[in-house]
Amino acid sequence: MTDNIKDINTTALAYIGDAVYEIYVRKHCIMTGQCHADALHKKAVAFVKAEGQAFALKRMMEEDFFTSEEISLIKRARNHKIASKPKNVAPLTYKHATAFEAILGLMHLQNQEERLTQIIERAIEIIELEGKNR
Repeated sequence: MTDNIKDINTTALAYIGDAVYEIYVRKHCIMTGQCHADALHKKAVAFVKAEGQAFALKRMMEEDFFTSEEISLIKRARNHKIASKPKNVAPLTYKHATAFEAILGLMHLQNQEERLTQIIERAIEIIELEGKNR
């Protein structure tokens, strides 16, 4: 594993970050007391859809939540050219969601589990709050 962030492909980071985030979200949904698979899936969708991830990322950036190194990776991932057109989501939203997943992937691959948890917990808080305010 390379320690140089510039050597890591942001698409690969987003790929692993998506999987890591899914596990955290599923755990969060189960911890709310829900036990039926259909209801768990419906609850998880708000967190894992691109719009939710993009919204959380933008809000955390407004809050200066990320370090300068993290911001650099987020911008690199956000600006990465997408090879295919995303379905049912605006390209810019998709890019922000991919950047969110990339930072999670990096934290996971660098074994920064405490920071990974901080980012995910804040994103979940933001998405839950936004969902209640709609």
